[in-house]
Amino acid sequence: MPAKLTEEEQALFLAHVSDADPLKASPRADLTPKPPRPVARQRHLDDQAVLHELIHAPIQLADRLEGGDEPTYLHRGVSMHVLRDLRRGRWVIQNEIDLHGHTRDAAREALSKFLSRCLLQGQRCVRVVTGRGLRSPGQVAVLRTLTRNWLVQRHEVLAYCQAKPVDGGEGALIVLLRNQHRTQHHETPKDIP
Repeated sequence: MPAKLTEEEQALFLAHVSDADPLKASPRADLTPKPPRPVARQRHLDDQAVLHELIHAPIQLADRLEGGDEPTYLHRGVSMHVLRDLRRGRWVIQNEIDLHGHTRDAAREALSKFLSRCLLQGQRCVRVVTGRGLRSPGQVAVLRTLTRNWLVQRHEVLAYCQAKPVDGGEGALIVLLRNQHRTQHHETPKDIP
């Protein structure tokens, strides 16, 4: 606790600062966020190239498998309660990947590596951000459809659903992965989650 100044000390201080001018600046820090940097023209051209490749690249047989427009999936033999709990947000999202700007092949590879890494780390509930296709020509969400199909093909994926609006809405999926730490040979369909 600072000691009080005597009258003599106060007078001495005032004598030394009598010719000083008060600062005109506010003593408060400016905490307003800085505007984002403008996107360079080259970045825009790169985005256009990615979008062009996503739309016009040939689609492989695995990519042609239709998953429908419904943003949910439940692995055969898994209880509907699992999907219901996933939709209600009862699972904590432990990790996420953002596939914006990836080409089709790069997105598939990044998703595969991400899911493998999550399984090794014991993470079961993850968010996969694909975007809604709003910047794509014709606003076609190519990666969103492809990602759903890829997830259905993975045996470690038990279920997925569309994210809540706060978690990305139509542009993201919440994915539930199989528990890799459970012994595989004793599982029955009821034990899968």
